Amino acid sequence: MAKSTDTRPVIKLRSTAGTGFTYVTTKNRRNDPDRLVLRKYDPVARKHVEFREER
Repeated sequence: MAKSTDTRPVIKLRSTAGTGFTYVTTKNRRNDPDRLVLRKYDPVARKHVEFREER
């Protein structure tokens, strides 16, 4: 059976440091209806920065 992308869409997380680095992940729309903001490591900036969901 195929996975349903309705409840867990694939999203891109773009760095707020302006380096253009992105992470790709999935999120549960039922639990997180708003845009996701996570603090992750940016290897280009070589530090932890906020990554915001891009649509």
